[in-house]
Amino acid sequence: MIPYGRQYIDDDDIDVVCKALRSDWLTCGPLVTEFESAVAAYVGANHAIALCNGTAALHSIMFAIGIGPGDEVIVPPITFAATANAVVYQGGTPVFADVCEDTLLMDPADLEARVSSRTKAVVAVDYAGHPCDYTAIREVCDRHGLVFVADSCHAIGASFKNKNVGSIADISAFSFHPVKHITTGEGGMITTNDEHYAQRARTFRHHGISTDFRQREKEVSFQYDIPELGYNYRITDIQCALGLSQLKKLDAGIARRNDIADKYNDAFAKIAGLTPLSVAENVRHAYHLYVVRLTGETRISRDELFVHLRNKGIGVNVHYPPVHLFTYYKKNFEYGRGMCPVAEKAFEDIISLPMYPQLNDEDLQYTIDTFIAALK
Repeated sequence: MIPYGRQYIDDDDIDVVCKALRSDWLTCGPLVTEFESAVAAYVGANHAIALCNGTAALHSIMFAIGIGPGDEVIVPPITFAATANAVVYQGGTPVFADVCEDTLLMDPADLEARVSSRTKAVVAVDYAGHPCDYTAIREVCDRHGLVFVADSCHAIGASFKNKNVGSIADISAFSFHPVKHITTGEGGMITTNDEHYAQRARTFRHHGISTDFRQREKEVSFQYDIPELGYNYRITDIQCALGLSQLKKLDAGIARRNDIADKYNDAFAKIAGLTPLSVAENVRHAYHLYVVRLTGETRISRDELFVHLRNKGIGVNVHYPPVHLFTYYKKNFEYGRGMCPVAEKAFEDIISLPMYPQLNDEDLQYTIDTFIAALK
């Protein structure tokens, strides 16, 4: 099976992990700080906080910005459920704003329409690796006094108007799951220029404890407090060793992803019934996913195409079912069909094709040929 995405681990990655295993530190050690500093420098942010996964990063952001019961946070429906779940973890209410038809990114006009007196923040998703419209969303947030959160779990290495994703919003989240651009096995990162948010996130990932062991060691003290409840969302030095090694290969990987996207685009340019998602001129697309839409001119439905390609050894996928239509959200928030019609229609049409740097040209061409043949 040709997967839709996969990790790439080389001998350098293995060597640094083995070195970490032989060191004095397996967790809470110097490699965590080194990885944070490297990611902060890469994206151009003042602070980076490493965590055990991308969901933990999103949850910690909701804590850091002060989301609680009664607060509304506007999120898009086309995203992994963790974007909305993180709001619920803090007792907040996710409110879904529809997406733009051509990109499936949050629609700034619909976002504006969803703002209420209870709205405290917006989480815009850099879906598939394409940066959201940071300018338009920032204008909405500034107009209403909202915190601008970027779910950039698809988009490390992407840029918007020559600014790196992770340095533009008030606070951003990344994921290092194995299908992402770089992996730590499981892992996540928060980046921000706001020192207050950064400190709250660091405390939250370590049970809410007011001082870490380094501070207590320096002060020759064992005393600490827990002023607010936190979680154990720490990441290990073993994972951060891998992350540091992987980060060195990020730009080359994104270049290859864009090369693959170009080959898909060229092959599909004149195929009736098929439309790749649009790409804005002012962005660097990170291409975590390569998503196309069927336009109704084909003889095969999306669901039939999914099964057919899987049977042909091509691991296509669908990203994502609209979050507001999941049973939990329908039951607990009384959301349902018709709330975000653009997203709901898009879900019926979209399919994700294999996209990862080690996808070789032979498998890529087989995917293209098999896909086009199925449409015809």
